[in-house]
Amino acid sequence: MTISLPGSKAGRTSGRCAPSSEYRPGDGSRTSLVADDDEDSPGGVLDLSPEARRRRAASFRGRIENEVLRKAGPGTRVFMVAKRVWAGVYHDGFVHAGNFAYMALLSLFPFFIAAAAIVTIIGEQGQREASIDAILVALPRAVGSAIGPVARDVVAAREGWLLWLGGAVGLWTASSLIETIRDILHRSYGTVAARAFWQYRIDSIGLIFGAVVLLLLALGAQVAMTAVEHFVYAFFPALDEVVGGLAFTRLISGVILFGAILVLFRTLTPRQYQGSPYPKWPGALLIAVWWTFLIEVLPFVLGRFFSYDLTYGSLAGVMIALFFFWLVGFGVVVGAALNAALAVVPEEGAIDAGTGESEQ
Repeated sequence: MTISLPGSKAGRTSGRCAPSSEYRPGDGSRTSLVADDDEDSPGGVLDLSPEARRRRAASFRGRIENEVLRKAGPGTRVFMVAKRVWAGVYHDGFVHAGNFAYMALLSLFPFFIAAAAIVTIIGEQGQREASIDAILVALPRAVGSAIGPVARDVVAAREGWLLWLGGAVGLWTASSLIETIRDILHRSYGTVAARAFWQYRIDSIGLIFGAVVLLLLALGAQVAMTAVEHFVYAFFPALDEVVGGLAFTRLISGVILFGAILVLFRTLTPRQYQGSPYPKWPGALLIAVWWTFLIEVLPFVLGRFFSYDLTYGSLAGVMIALFFFWLVGFGVVVGAALNAALAVVPEEGAIDAGTGESEQ
């Protein structure tokens, strides 16, 4: 035991309870007994006294922190939207992403068959191969190289009545992916199905037809952009590098992808939230940007950090496709959660305006 006399500096101390600061009578400030570069954090303990807060608010860093807290801190709309998105993604995101990846891989080849049957009706026979290429443009190279040859063989093996039978089955199977997206949106908005199962299926099959028509429009746009590129190369050779750097094909694919996702969201969102007061474009834009980012980055990541061939052998291409669709599905969940988080119901609007009462 160590006994300290009054006024002495020696006393019983330990590493756990040694004081980190002392009070100076007269000036109302604290000084650190431990050398520290931050005068507002003596001894590693944040000083929240009025004087420390005044110094912090007067500093450049303090002004930035205050501005961030004012616009995105607790209680602000940005903070509340982020909190809602996080809650939705945390509870349902990973499960729905896995379901989306499975259904995407299961529905992809039936969609190729259904698209070939529809193209045979409203298009030309030669556009069947081109429609496959248009879809592969929206996939990473590793995924496209694994899916492309199989898709061409599957479509080429069906002619006549076999093509129509495969197209009918393909429409039903491909519509399952649409229903998966519908379920994601219903869960994001906290609603339940209000119509019969077969009615939703008919709507989904109609969306498949619309997707094929949009695909044909994309083919036409690609042909038009190719003609524009050749025109620029022929008459404006100085713009050769500029045009090449713009990647017109990727740009057109991104715009069409955004439009397709926006149509899906406007169609599949629960009926009571389909009106204009509830925005759909933020989630669609987020998914389109995320999808395009994956197309550009995923090949680099797989080539540098992963060796799927050593683990999955000949199934490496399938596993890469499954991984890509899982990432896309996760983006769909985040986009749906973002739209749901931005939705302000009339009751909330009345509370914000001070004309309503909050409900617990």
